[in-house]
Amino acid sequence: MNIQAITLESPTSAKDCLRATPEILASSLARYSRSNKGIEHILSTVDWDNPDASVERIFKFIDYGHASIGGLTGGIALCIDHCSMFLAYKIFELAQLVDGQESSTRYITMNPTSLMSAEEMGIPSSQHAAWNSCMERAFALYNTKKHSLEQLAENHPERLRIPQDIPEKVQKRMRKNYALDRCRYFIPMATKTSAAYIMTARVWAETVKQLDSLPLKEAHDAAEGIRRELAKIAPRLIRHSYPDTASTAQAEEELTLSQQAILTNGMPTSSCEDMVFCSVEEEFPSFLPATQQLHNAFHGKENRYSRIGRDLRRTNVRFAWNNIALAELRDLNRHRSGNRYTPFSPVGFYLPPEIERTNEIEQFLKEYAELTTALASSGHHWYGYLLGTQVGFEHTTQLDKLIYEIELRTGLGAHFRYAEHLHAVCTELLQQKPELRPYITLGSAEPE
Repeated sequence: MNIQAITLESPTSAKDCLRATPEILASSLARYSRSNKGIEHILSTVDWDNPDASVERIFKFIDYGHASIGGLTGGIALCIDHCSMFLAYKIFELAQLVDGQESSTRYITMNPTSLMSAEEMGIPSSQHAAWNSCMERAFALYNTKKHSLEQLAENHPERLRIPQDIPEKVQKRMRKNYALDRCRYFIPMATKTSAAYIMTARVWAETVKQLDSLPLKEAHDAAEGIRRELAKIAPRLIRHSYPDTASTAQAEEELTLSQQAILTNGMPTSSCEDMVFCSVEEEFPSFLPATQQLHNAFHGKENRYSRIGRDLRRTNVRFAWNNIALAELRDLNRHRSGNRYTPFSPVGFYLPPEIERTNEIEQFLKEYAELTTALASSGHHWYGYLLGTQVGFEHTTQLDKLIYEIELRTGLGAHFRYAEHLHAVCTELLQQKPELRPYITLGSAEPE
C-alpha cells in the first residue's frame, strides 16, 4: 500500500492573491473571527521564513476546539495506491463528507496478481492456502465469464440496445461495459484498488480515528500511513486522529455483528429476493409550515443538477434495500448526504441472469461459503467477501437528494443493477407521493 499527499500550486492568475498553508489558513481564519483588523493584517504577521512559529503564535490567541479549526484547512488530497477494495469502501463509509474517486471495475481488467496478500491483511497463516485457492478460483470464473459475456454482446447486439448512430469505438466500449458489469460479482473485496480522497483536516482526523479503531491490520497500516502524510500538511491537527474508548468499542461491535451473523447462520450463497423500503417524513413545525406549491418546487428544473424547492429539501426520507451486492454498494455508499448504514452481514450472493448457476459455480460458492465462515472465526471474514455478496443497506437523507440519486442511477450509462434498485425505490416513493411522478426523470440505464 502506498499513500501519497498532493499539495496544490496556485495558478498564475492567482499570483496576487493572499497565500497560506493549510494550518496558517485555519489558524488565521479562526483568529479572523475574533478580530476586526481584517485578514490582510493577520496574514501580514506571518513570518514565511518560519511559518510554524507563526502558526503557534496565532493559535495561542484562540481557544476554539480542534474540530472547528480543522474544518478551515480546505481540502487535503491523499491518494492510496494498492489498498484492498474493502479498505477503499470503508474510508468512504467513515468519511461521510468526503469527495473522491476509486478505480472502476469498468476500465480495469483484473486477475490474481491484483490481490492483496494474505499477510498484508493479517489473515492467520493456517488459512492462507484456503484463502489463496478460493480467490484464484474467483478470478478464474471472472475471466471466463467476462470472455463469454463479450461474445454474447458481440453476437446479440440487440441485448444492449445501442443506437445505430453511435460511433463504432463507443459501441465497442459499451459491449465491454456489458460484460464487465456482469462478471464483476466474482471479484474479491481483497482485490487491490486505488482511491483518491479530498477532505478537510477535521474530517481526515475523524476518519483516521475511526479507521484505526477497527481491529484489522490493513486499517492500522493505512491509518499510520495517512497520519504520516497529513503530518506534512497539518501536523498539529492529526493528534486528534487516535482511537478512544468509544470509537474502539463501536468498531469492535460492528465487526462482531457480521461475524456472529456468519457463525450463527452460515454464509448464504443463493440470491436473496429483492425487498425495498422507503419512508417519507412530511411533518413540519406549526410555526414553519410548508409554503411552496409542488410545481414551483420544480420550476426551471432542466436536469438532475438543477436546484429543487425548499420544502422538498426539508423533507426527510429513509430508504433501504435488503440485498445490495457489494459491487453496487461501493458506489451507492459514496452519495455524501445524510447517514449511510449497513451491518455488512451477508444475506445472499447475487449473479445476473446472464450467468447461469452451473455445477461449477455452485461448487465454487460452497467453497467460498466455507472459507468465509472459517475466516469469521478470526474476524477476517470481510476479506473473504466477493463483490456478489449481498448485504442490507440504508440511507437517510432529504427528498431532493433521493430524487437526484434516482435520476443519476437510472440514467444513460448507469450499471443495470443500480437501475433496478433505484427503480424499486422510485416505485415505492411514488406510491406514497404520486404527485411527484411528472417531475422525476426515470431512466432505463440503456445503453450501459
